[in-house]
Amino acid sequence: MLDYEKELWEKGLLVAGVDEAGRGPLAGPVVAAAVILPPFTEPFITGDSKKLSPKEREEAFKEIKNRALAIGTMVVDSVVIDKINILRATKLAMKRALDDLKHPYDVVITDYVKLEGVNCIPLVKGDEKSLNCACASIVAKVIRDKIMEIYHKIYPDFDFASNKGYPSRKHLEKVKRGEFTEIHRRSFSPLKKKLF
Repeated sequence: MLDYEKELWEKGLLVAGVDEAGRGPLAGPVVAAAVILPPFTEPFITGDSKKLSPKEREEAFKEIKNRALAIGTMVVDSVVIDKINILRATKLAMKRALDDLKHPYDVVITDYVKLEGVNCIPLVKGDEKSLNCACASIVAKVIRDKIMEIYHKIYPDFDFASNKGYPSRKHLEKVKRGEFTEIHRRSFSPLKKKLF
């Protein structure tokens, strides 16, 4: 998990890991996080945030906050996603999360997404190969889950606390019947088919 970081740290470079949560859901924002760990930090989490239980993610999130030199986050809502598309919205969120670090860095490691304008290493399964990227993945996922739990209170019929905006069977059935909320992504199928 440190093969990429070690080589960069040994050259005296600071690494920022960046990842997102929420590219695939039908509803809710995309959330990006950027994390800079102190050079030569040993692994203290195990890879991809999606493989951790909610409790494990919360514990890892606290540990990341304690260890990180800097953490940056950004939320891009469904209106912007519909306006500029999900890939551009993801890149926008990632770049703004980097800006939110308010800390210098030399190299950015992302989970596959190539960011223009920064010294970027886009890795396939970056959140499993890079500790900084894995930490960013956890931070983004925890924040997005909390946002969707708040939306669940506003729109309880959609069960966002459980499905987090992803197309569960119940969620998909409601959307196919033409039911949706202010936070649904109107440019995503099957909503697009219902609206146009």
